Amino acid sequence: MSESNSGHDHSLPSGAQNQKRLAVVLGLVVAYMAAEVVGGLLTSSLALLADAGHMLSDAAALGLALFAIRYARRPPTASHTFGYHRAEILAALANGATLVAISIYIFIEAYQRFREPPEVQGGPMMAVAAGGLVINLAGMFILRGGRSESLNVRGAWLHVLTDMLGSVQALVAGGLIWWFGWNWADPLASVLIGFLVIYSSWSLLEGSVGVLMQRVPAHIDVDALREAILGIEGVLGVCDLHVWTVTSGMETMSAHVIVADVRDGRHLLSAIRERVHEHFGIDHITIQLEPEGFQEPDAGF
Repeated sequence: MSESNSGHDHSLPSGAQNQKRLAVVLGLVVAYMAAEVVGGLLTSSLALLADAGHMLSDAAALGLALFAIRYARRPPTASHTFGYHRAEILAALANGATLVAISIYIFIEAYQRFREPPEVQGGPMMAVAAGGLVINLAGMFILRGGRSESLNVRGAWLHVLTDMLGSVQALVAGGLIWWFGWNWADPLASVLIGFLVIYSSWSLLEGSVGVLMQRVPAHIDVDALREAILGIEGVLGVCDLHVWTVTSGMETMSAHVIVADVRDGRHLLSAIRERVHEHFGIDHITIQLEPEGFQEPDAGF
């Protein structure tokens, strides 16, 4: 006897709200990105151009995240029985990889600037960076509610966060150039931005790869889950226990449960589902009940 507990809705209710958040922030980023490009060219500031590059990656990241949310809401099909929820995880992985690539580019450009520091106009650089800081803080505020719900939104939020840090670095570098004439502060700020980007993107990459590799969610202890099921009266054993994440906030479990009497299956399935949901928050549950001594045919693995 088996049961796939899928009668409830697995669509993520926060998707529509996250979609609106991403659309608003995308508009803000695109509008100010153009201003930073112009400002960076006029002031010869690599820090500003690096920040504008971040904003360009932000625009792409936000656009990708927005597309992924819409795509993930498509209904399941015969060939995609879980639906398209993993589109958001793929978008998060792409955003994390893009952040690392941008950092490498910044390091290369900063090296050239350390060798031959150009003249940089500190005052205008600070003015443009201050505007970028305001835009980035607004974007972080708008996306803050969705970053704990979705790796996809978290990836977009991290892009905006790194841009906010870039704006701060550009402000500091502009001040040092304006007051002390330290043109080397511009590439130094860019290097610091690059390291911050890599640091902030690491957990995003790790989380995305973990989901794609079907790693057990960090907040779930498989041994404790097994013991919880074994603690139900009538359950003799648990084998082939698997727990994985389909997308952020959607954990799935499957297991073979050995029972004393399969005729009591309806009660046992209900008890297992209730305990797993109550203690571990897993709703998508597939259980195969097996009598003691039952042995499946050799699958050849």
